[in-house]
Amino acid sequence: MRRPFPLRRKRTAILRDERGLSAVEFALISPVFLSLLLGGADMAHSLYMNSVLEGILQKAGRDASLETGTETARQAQIDALVTARVKELARAANVTVTRRYFKDFTKAAQAVGETFFDGNANGVCDAGEAYQDTNNNNVRDADGGDSGQGGAKDTVIYTADISYPRLFPMYKMVGLPATVNMRATTVLANQPYGEQAQYGAPTTRNCT
Repeated sequence: MRRPFPLRRKRTAILRDERGLSAVEFALISPVFLSLLLGGADMAHSLYMNSVLEGILQKAGRDASLETGTETARQAQIDALVTARVKELARAANVTVTRRYFKDFTKAAQAVGETFFDGNANGVCDAGEAYQDTNNNNVRDADGGDSGQGGAKDTVIYTADISYPRLFPMYKMVGLPATVNMRATTVLANQPYGEQAQYGAPTTRNCT
């Protein structure tokens, strides 16, 4: 009876040896698994941040719509609370809060800029071109509003822009930016604690 060739027998034994196979499989699968796991955690954090931001902004907007909301110190206090709540979730976050007020909801929704003479028809109020300063704040407002909280019965657009670095470095593997940018906006009318102030006659000025 012919015996198997020793080299062939050794080769067969090597091919059947599965020791270390799990380690190789894990090395191949782990990058994909970690990317999915950390990517999902990053997305969940962003969704939660957005939900919290929307909630705190609505509360801040309601607080600002009171008569005390016209006070500079009170506005700073409200903005600080928004910033503090955001930083509880992202310590390195940058928070910018802005207020724009209009005389009614329609003007706020339309966001129509103050009219100007577009001499070169480029859609931009260039230096020297005349515009109608309807709120007399010496600036051409592209949305027709004015900066600040306004007064009684004015409609206020309260906006918070935040940015913070992503929690995990896996964003590089899927082509995401290193920074998360987020915006939340709420629109509320100031309470009727007095008569609504009206603008005077528009003033013709020149863009600078």
